[in-house]
Amino acid sequence: MSGVDSLWEYLTVATVVALAGLALIVGLVRGRGRGTGERTKTIERPPTTPPTAVEEEREGAREGAEPPPGEGVEDTGGGVAVEVEPEPTAPTIEKPASARGRMARLRARLARSNNAIGNVLLSLLSSGGLDEQSWEDVEDTLLQADLGVEATDELVGKLRTRVQVDGATDVETVRGWLREELLALVDPSMDRRVAASRVGDRPSVILVVGVNGTGKTTTVGKLARVLVAEDKDVVLGAADTFRAAAADQLQTWGERVGVPTVRSAREGADPASVAFDAVRSAAEYEADTVIIDTAGRLHNKAGLMDELAKVKRVVEKQSPIDEVLLVLDATTGQNGMRQAEVFGEAVNVTGIVLTKLDGTAKGGIVVNVQRRLGVPVKLVGLGEGPDDLAPFDPEAFVDAIIG
Repeated sequence: MSGVDSLWEYLTVATVVALAGLALIVGLVRGRGRGTGERTKTIERPPTTPPTAVEEEREGAREGAEPPPGEGVEDTGGGVAVEVEPEPTAPTIEKPASARGRMARLRARLARSNNAIGNVLLSLLSSGGLDEQSWEDVEDTLLQADLGVEATDELVGKLRTRVQVDGATDVETVRGWLREELLALVDPSMDRRVAASRVGDRPSVILVVGVNGTGKTTTVGKLARVLVAEDKDVVLGAADTFRAAAADQLQTWGERVGVPTVRSAREGADPASVAFDAVRSAAEYEADTVIIDTAGRLHNKAGLMDELAKVKRVVEKQSPIDEVLLVLDATTGQNGMRQAEVFGEAVNVTGIVLTKLDGTAKGGIVVNVQRRLGVPVKLVGLGEGPDDLAPFDPEAFVDAIIG
């Protein structure tokens, strides 16, 4: 082989090696960040519960908003921008008002709304020389206050006897009579405690029933606040699965005080199944009590009894029901009495919750409903605030009426 041929062969080999090296370098540069994916950050969203209506509204308001420079994205080093979920902020847990503070406010509100009854009665009874027309006026005042015919006749009869025997007409004496007789009708001897403490090794079970529109779901949320203020561990069960957004509403109430809500992700789910799961979860959580919100559709008596009976039967497969609270709107008068009787036939009601008692001067419904059902009024609601639900105090109630 000549020297020229050897030189040409050497140059050819060197050129091939150089080109191969250059191709390798280019390939490495282009392949950075695109290999096995180890350099790409993977964002995993934690499992979440279905968003509440409030959360959906907030999410909709955030859509389309541009993140501030440098926020919301992360460069992985290979020119690929990956969206980074912001750290979730813990919800602010509220501290509900104590029962003592509630009673002071509620008594003042009740006095403002019901003083008209006491003022009329005191004026009539202390006027002296009571004739039949005057006694009829007393009866009319009591009936208009939704005291009921039976209780009105009983009260008027006792007041007549006192006036005939004592003959006193001064306002303070008459006020004392009226207070004593009204308090006897309200019956302070009734047990008004709510069964909200653990029973042995299980949580107590509270079933809340009532017609839609009475404030039933709101009452469940407010009752949770009452119990949290007493340092109770509470679990809520959203078994009203037929009313749109009922579960969302209840969950929002629970989140405000750090109380978990057991619910179904599907609207129209079987209420009994949700109630069963709520009781089981409360037992696992070692809660003090579980409060179950139920549907309030009053299409007909038979349908209502069947639905509530099923919930009751399914729940009792794993735990007795310790309390059945019936929520009534105090402004509905005699219509509320009919509702009370229907529910009383459907389930074993153990206590009454009267809502909107400050929206009417008809405080006599307390006596009327207790007589109709034979169970005590245990809680009253006197406003729209979250802590405007309190245990019913017979003496404070009567004092507020007569002033």
